[in-house]
Amino acid sequence: MKTLFDKIWDAHVVQHVADGPDQLYIDRLYCHEVTSPQAFEGLRQRGIRPFRPERITCMPDHNIPTLNQDQPIADPVGRKQVETLARNTREFGLTHYALCDERSGIVHVVGPERGLTQPGMTIVCGDSHTSTHGAVGAVAFGIGTSEVEQVMAAQCILQAKPRTMRITVDGTLGRGVTAKDLALYIMSQLTTSGATGHFIEYAGEAVRRLTMEGRLTLCNLSIEMGARGGMVAPDEVTFNYLKGRPEAPQGKAWDEAVARWQELRSDDNAVFDKEVHFSASDIAPMVTYGTNPGMGIAISESIPAAKTESDQKALDYMQFKAGEQMLGKTVDYVFLGACTNGRIEDFRAFASIAKGRKKADSVVAWLVPGSWQVLRQVKEEGIESILNEAGFEVRQPGCSACLAMNDDKVPAGKLCVSTSNRNFEGRQGAGARTVLASPLTAAAAAVTGIITDPRTML
Repeated sequence: MKTLFDKIWDAHVVQHVADGPDQLYIDRLYCHEVTSPQAFEGLRQRGIRPFRPERITCMPDHNIPTLNQDQPIADPVGRKQVETLARNTREFGLTHYALCDERSGIVHVVGPERGLTQPGMTIVCGDSHTSTHGAVGAVAFGIGTSEVEQVMAAQCILQAKPRTMRITVDGTLGRGVTAKDLALYIMSQLTTSGATGHFIEYAGEAVRRLTMEGRLTLCNLSIEMGARGGMVAPDEVTFNYLKGRPEAPQGKAWDEAVARWQELRSDDNAVFDKEVHFSASDIAPMVTYGTNPGMGIAISESIPAAKTESDQKALDYMQFKAGEQMLGKTVDYVFLGACTNGRIEDFRAFASIAKGRKKADSVVAWLVPGSWQVLRQVKEEGIESILNEAGFEVRQPGCSACLAMNDDKVPAGKLCVSTSNRNFEGRQGAGARTVLASPLTAAAAAVTGIITDPRTML
C-alpha cells in the first residue's frame, strides 16, 4: 500500500544510492532571474548544454518593477539579472517568457495556469515556494542553484526521499474563511517546524471543497511549516482547471492523461509517517502578530503572551504587546499579490469587499496580479473598474512587495497587511512590519484603515 507521494516519487527514481540519496528524474524545471545565473555559468564552464531543454521554462519575476515594464528597468541589479536570463535562454535554446510577454508572470502562478504543471509530475525550481505546484497532484519542491545546474545537465537530481505526512481537515470552512486562513491556522497549530522533513498530502472534505486557486495557496504555504512540499490528490476540480490550458494535453491525449491522473491517489490502507487532523469549524479569519508565519491567531483573539525570548523579540519588532487586540490596529500599507494570493480568485475576493466602498486615505495599496493572464481577466471581468472606482490601482505582474527586491518596499516602522507568505523581519523592506492575511482581510483593512474582520463586510 502506497501514498500518492510514494507512487510519484518511486516512479521517477532512476537509481537508488545505497545509504544515500535517490537519483530522481525531473519532469519540469522552472527558472527565474535570481537563482539561475550561476547554473548557466556552470554549464558554460563544463562545455555542456541542457539535456532536455523542452522541459525547462524560464521567466523573470522576483526583481522586476510592477509599473512601466515596457521601459528599461531603472534598478541596475534588477536590469542585469533580467538581461542575463534573456541572454542565457537564447544561448542555450530554452523557452523564455520575457518581461511583458503575455504568457509571463510569477513562475508559480504561470506554471499551473498555462498547464505546464500537471498531475504526476516531479517539478523543481530554485525557489522555496515551488511547493505551490503540488496542488495539482505533483511532487514539487525548491532546490538550490547547484541543483538547478544538475537538472539542466542531466534532467535528474540527487535527493533524499522525505517522510510522508497527511493533514486531514474535516468539515467545511465557514463564511469568509479562505484557503489562506486554513494554511495560517495549520501553521499556528503545528508551528513553522511542525512538518520538517516531511512531504504533506492535504486531505479531507474542507480540502476537497477548495478551488484550484485555494489549493495552490494551501500548498504554497507548506514550506512555511518546515515541509519539503505539499500536495493534493487530483480530482474533477483539477481536471476542470487544467482542461483547455495552452500547454495541457489536447484531444485524445487529454482523455488518456485524465485516465492516468485518476489513478493518482493514496491507497486506502496507505501508512503515513505522521497523521494530523483538524476541524474546519474551528477556523476563523486569521492574522499573524509576530515575525514568522506560525505566529498567527484568529482575527478576534488577543495577542498571546511571549513564551520564549524570540517570541518577545518578535513582539518588540512588531511594536505589539501581549493581551492587545489585533482588531482595530492602524494599517499603513496593504499588499494583494505574490505566488500565494495573486490569482484571479484573490482579486475577485478583494473586489467583493471593495465594491461600493472607498480606499482609506491613510492606506497605500499595492494590487499586483500574479501574471499577465490574471491582469487580462481582472480587466475583462470588470474587476479593475470596481477597484478603480474604490480608489485602487492595479499594477503589472511580478513578485512585488512579497520580498522587496524591487521598488515596492514598505518603509521602516509601517504596518502592512499582506497576502504574501512570509512576515520575517525586513522581508517587505528594512524595518517593515508585516501582518499576513487573506485577500478578504486585506481588502477590509484597505477600506477601513484598520485591521477589520472581513465577515462584518460581506
